Amino acid sequence: MIKMYGIKNCGSVKKAMVFLESQGVEYEFIDFKKEFPSVEKIEHWLKFVPLNILCNSKGTTYKKLGLKEKNLDEKGIKRYLAEVPTLIKRPIIEYDDTKVIVGFDENLYKEIWGK
Repeated sequence: MIKMYGIKNCGSVKKAMVFLESQGVEYEFIDFKKEFPSVEKIEHWLKFVPLNILCNSKGTTYKKLGLKEKNLDEKGIKRYLAEVPTLIKRPIIEYDDTKVIVGFDENLYKEIWGK
């Protein structure tokens, strides 16, 4: 089963949902507003994608929190990701039990799930 993590009103999440639904792909949606990811889940994602991809350093939350100025180490950034999931680039899709995609890339999605 495919799992999509994100926030429903996020533009990239909406695009991913529309794409998967248009291809008839079933998925489970986990809303960061209702269920924060655990540190263990974040560690799991980091086995597949680097921290600089997982952490949305271009987003407003990152800037509002002044994280660039705090010069956090990797452990500090991970802690923030678990406490403030809007820092996580969205959507995150887990599939085939061993694969993780971060963000919406229509070409990549077509490659994997296109008909």
